Amino acid sequence: MELDFRKNPGILSNMVDVMADGVFTVDARGHIVAWSAGAARITGYSSHDVVGQPCHVLEGQTCKGFSKLTEFLDNPTPYPWGICNQECKVLGKDGRELYLYGNVSVIRDKQGTVIGAIGTFTDLTAFILSNEKIAVLEEQAKSRDAFQQLVGKSQVMQEVFRRLRLAAQSDVSVLVTGESGTGKELAARAIHALSSRKNQPFFAINCSAIPETLLESELFGHVKGAFTGAIRDKVGVFQAADGGTLFLDEIGDTSPLLQLKLLRVLQEGEIRRVGDERAIKINVRLITATNKELKKALASGDIREDFYYRIRVFEITMPPLRERREDIPLLVNHFIGEYATVYQRSVTDMAQNAMQHLIKYPWPGNVRELRNAIEHAFVTVENDCLTLLDLPSEIRLPDCSPSPASPSPVLSAEPDQERDRILSALHQTNGRKLEAAKLLGMSRVTLWKKLQKLGITSNVS
Repeated sequence: MELDFRKNPGILSNMVDVMADGVFTVDARGHIVAWSAGAARITGYSSHDVVGQPCHVLEGQTCKGFSKLTEFLDNPTPYPWGICNQECKVLGKDGRELYLYGNVSVIRDKQGTVIGAIGTFTDLTAFILSNEKIAVLEEQAKSRDAFQQLVGKSQVMQEVFRRLRLAAQSDVSVLVTGESGTGKELAARAIHALSSRKNQPFFAINCSAIPETLLESELFGHVKGAFTGAIRDKVGVFQAADGGTLFLDEIGDTSPLLQLKLLRVLQEGEIRRVGDERAIKINVRLITATNKELKKALASGDIREDFYYRIRVFEITMPPLRERREDIPLLVNHFIGEYATVYQRSVTDMAQNAMQHLIKYPWPGNVRELRNAIEHAFVTVENDCLTLLDLPSEIRLPDCSPSPASPSPVLSAEPDQERDRILSALHQTNGRKLEAAKLLGMSRVTLWKKLQKLGITSNVS
């Protein structure tokens, strides 16, 4: 028997009703004329509920329903082929918000007048909600495991993240403490990036890397003729960072005299360039950092007490990597992604035994040493996976691990013996005082005082 839809329109109606998608028709006013079984299954509204009702019957407080349909009926010209493709959110009969994707085409009479429209819609609710959930989970994981450029999911790092957020909410003076390589500058940058000063300059200065005689000029600037070689005016980093943030690393290596000048900046909000009698008002948020025990420096006089308490209004301690070993796989994956881009390699993973060695290693150089180890591995890797053989020898061969440096002998109280030790250290470091101080186990300021006391001069700073 041949099926003829024109003679038996019920066949076509049955075909429409078995479709998973919803099908409907509206008149020229936007009132619903027909509503398929699929439309009823998706929305919960039966044909009896909606036929004769305006199409906004499916609207809610946050759901616009088929609101665009009436606009389309009034002016279908802008739409290609008289078809409107639209994503919309409607309110189901049970109160649920439904995400639909629909196609609507106008119906015209023989004279070309729009007399209504026919439309279909697909239910995307499950798909949209599942993707939103995944996005939320990914964002939560991201915020939990990373904070700006700092990475970590351990409890100690979560506490660091919390304190960084607190510090960013005000202009309080922050002291960041921790061993070398723990990410103190990254912490300072995170505070700046989350603060109200984020669109203003950020400057970082390592106080131990600049000779004491030049550090004051670097910080405050100088005027022409202030000293030999000052052939023009110079703007210091305090003035350059006006409105923003200045990060001073290794603050414990500054002299008491410079500390006094920094204290004046913090208290009065102004600087005085070297050789200048005029004070310059500045608005700079100061963050300092050190890897030293400043309380010990208080006792020795290397740190002024008033300066110490002024910079340590809010302290954040960066934990060493050995105290957060659960973060090592996360950091490794982060660095692999970073260096895969830098070296344009398809490396995505690390062998399990290599990862175990990384987790067990003591990491005296902390996160900086781990980063360097991963970069070392990228230089030697041949495949898409980093192996144990790609790691530096001190990590893969325990016997090659550098033993902790034994503390330097306490300098003798006898001036001659102390003088000999200092001269020996200066000779070993070719006169470089900072390296000599580290070799002797003292700060650069302490060495500088001893050099003055013993009358030792050196032309190399």
